[in-house]
Amino acid sequence: MKQAIFGMVVLSVALLGCGEKKEAAVKPVKGDVAAGKLLAEKTCKTCHGENGGGVAPAIPHLAAQREGYLLASLMEYKSGKRTHAGLRDIAAQMSDADMRNVAAYFAGLPPVQSAAATDVKHTSLYEKGKAFAAECASCHGEDGNAKTPGTPTLAGQQPHYLVTSILEYHRDDRKMTSMKSVVRDSDRLDLESLALYFSAQTPVQRSTPTHGDAVAGEALSAMCSGCHGARGVSVDTATPSLAGQDAQYLAKATKAYRTTRQNWGMQRYVANLSDKNIDDIVAFYASQQPKPADQILGSVQELAKKCDRCHDQEGDASSTSAMPKLKGQDKDYLVMALRAYHDGKRESTTMHNMSFPYSNAIMDNLASWYASQPMK
Repeated sequence: MKQAIFGMVVLSVALLGCGEKKEAAVKPVKGDVAAGKLLAEKTCKTCHGENGGGVAPAIPHLAAQREGYLLASLMEYKSGKRTHAGLRDIAAQMSDADMRNVAAYFAGLPPVQSAAATDVKHTSLYEKGKAFAAECASCHGEDGNAKTPGTPTLAGQQPHYLVTSILEYHRDDRKMTSMKSVVRDSDRLDLESLALYFSAQTPVQRSTPTHGDAVAGEALSAMCSGCHGARGVSVDTATPSLAGQDAQYLAKATKAYRTTRQNWGMQRYVANLSDKNIDDIVAFYASQQPKPADQILGSVQELAKKCDRCHDQEGDASSTSAMPKLKGQDKDYLVMALRAYHDGKRESTTMHNMSFPYSNAIMDNLASWYASQPMK
């Protein structure tokens, strides 16, 4: 079992709106702080407060932010690259000098302490998931390696698939009373933590199947490999690995697509298979060597160090950088920004590609850590 604290990401995250390249920094001409204060009090105070702190969740703190980033952001609102309607209207009324002045004013304010950050608890996703997994141990084993025939192994399984499966029990799409009672009171972040814990464990191959012809099953598995990977080792976080899984479970699950389980692709494929075909395919996959989900693990602090190379470098006094500071920022805003990159609603191909595989739990965990750190 991998005793790692979860991050499951290599996030060089530019949560607040960095451009595609570090060299895209804006070099502002010195702004007039006094003029910027007058304009900020007139146009910005309602949302960003007199001290430059967001007055409600998901409104970013501007105080002590880098001047270059603030100016770059205003320019993006004015050009339409950023789509917040209110800010676009405000920026449209500003001259270049106005934007420089406002950026200089907010950059010169002392950092604000986020009230929500003072009681942030930093239980790692791994430890949180491990605690939830205790309820699953009697059937699936402490590390997700089940020993009871007919019970699936969860160790090393793809995390998004596990979350989807658990939610199906939540919704009663899959009928099993014992599973529904276990997950009944869990929210989405709890379930994601549980899935991340199990995906980090090393799977052990189950017993050799007693039915089916593995050689014949290999020939029939060509269609399956398009989704489930070569020899049943999935490389897609939303598609389950089949290699080394319990044979009884695989046979039962596969045949269930004829009746109760919903997946149009599986339903169409299974409809053309005989029971013998299914037994042969199951024999092939159950005899393959399982591998853990392809994840990169690390603590939130380790992940943040990667982000800090651009965002919060130690000793970095440059105000011209267009990379925003993340430490001390509003947590809800950080989560909202990262989800916007994830969903392609904020323009950055690099950020979209990096954030797309990540779950809500990962975004929430990293944002919580940054929100709790003092801005420097």
